[in-house]
Amino acid sequence: MAKVKKVYECSECGHRQALWAGQCPNCKKWGSLREITVKEEKKKIETLVSDKNAKRLNSIAKDTSLRIKSSYGEFDRVLGGGLVRDSVSILTARPGAGKSTLLLQLSKSYADLGLKVIYISGEESESQIKSRADRIMDKVADNIWILSTNSMDLAIKEIEALDADIIFLDSIQTFSLMEFDNKPGSPTQTIEVANKAVELAKDGPKKRALIMIGHMTKKGEMAGLRTLEHLVDTVLILDGESDEDLRVLTTSKNRFGRTGEIGLFSMREDGLVEIKDPSLYFITKRDEPIEGSAIAVSKEGSRLLEVEIESLVSKSFTPYPQRIGDSLRRDDLNTLISILEQRAGLNLYDLNVIIKTTGGLKLSKPSVNLAIMISIASSLLKVPISPKTVFIAEVGLTGELKKVPSINQRLKELERLGYERAFVAKGSVDAKDFKGLKVFQLSNIDQVIREVLGQR
Repeated sequence: MAKVKKVYECSECGHRQALWAGQCPNCKKWGSLREITVKEEKKKIETLVSDKNAKRLNSIAKDTSLRIKSSYGEFDRVLGGGLVRDSVSILTARPGAGKSTLLLQLSKSYADLGLKVIYISGEESESQIKSRADRIMDKVADNIWILSTNSMDLAIKEIEALDADIIFLDSIQTFSLMEFDNKPGSPTQTIEVANKAVELAKDGPKKRALIMIGHMTKKGEMAGLRTLEHLVDTVLILDGESDEDLRVLTTSKNRFGRTGEIGLFSMREDGLVEIKDPSLYFITKRDEPIEGSAIAVSKEGSRLLEVEIESLVSKSFTPYPQRIGDSLRRDDLNTLISILEQRAGLNLYDLNVIIKTTGGLKLSKPSVNLAIMISIASSLLKVPISPKTVFIAEVGLTGELKKVPSINQRLKELERLGYERAFVAKGSVDAKDFKGLKVFQLSNIDQVIREVLGQR
């Protein structure tokens, strides 16, 4: 039995789409879309029998997919060395984080390599995109094409007509296919549009790289069904508040590299700028040591980041003292404060405790526990800590210091950077391996406080 459905057809060029619009996206004529009824015959389900046979795993040739390197090393690092030619990635972030800006900057980078790039937006007009391009690009490359449409059918037509190498879709929730009656953003449309995107990148005669933008929910998760994440090769997350400069790009899924790698950017008037020397961004240069500041080393993916943690302890004039940690979960901060009170004898029950990191980097690794606690103790006792001293250890509920992974690598890097003292868990390393760096291997938080801040 035939299925009846309504579509809108352009009286000028014959273009069809599921939703009405004032202007035909194909021929640009105004008021030319008219509602018509069409009948679709149900397709018979056929079983396709492949002529392929099972092969031994060790006899299959390795597919060495070429990577495309951009001019942004931080972006390439996160992907594992560059964008794979026949890959589909999805980029998600909160509104205002810079998703569209990043893709537009990448458009120029790939176009400068001689690749054909098409940027398809379902949210912005061509003039809006051009205005942003003029702001962030010194010169617009000739081989960047822009298309503003919500029709995935038209997008596919233009991609194939241009024979594009790189495709950007902004954003996946705004596109729809004419063969489905659902509205853009519905689960059916989103998944089917994503399936078409995968076909474009992988199943055609030409292998293409495609990056789509996905909306993020208020909870910080990608909107839509989890099926969307399974369809793509890479899930990229751009983290950062709209009122702050720092943007951290990371992966939660990567079929072509390791997850957990991060890329660091700063949001400026002229777009996203790479942070190539994180120590200049996350460490405050001072002539004299100051109380409440301690240096930690966090391992993010394959890179080591020196992070300055600042604490402020002040008298509370309310029944419930404030516990504020912009860079740390409040529950984690309360846990570390409780350990300081019970295992190190510091009285913080009636005091406000506020912590933050220079540059706004989030603290998620347990290896920074010791530095956080020492910075709090330093602020409370009003004893400054030398900026040449580093703290690397997890602290348990017993107050004991625990070893962290890759400790030798971290200490070697600190020695190279000119740090003088490092405090780690007992039995972590052989101190003889380090000549310019004095390594203190202690058992618990109380011993570290006494060694660094003196008798209380």
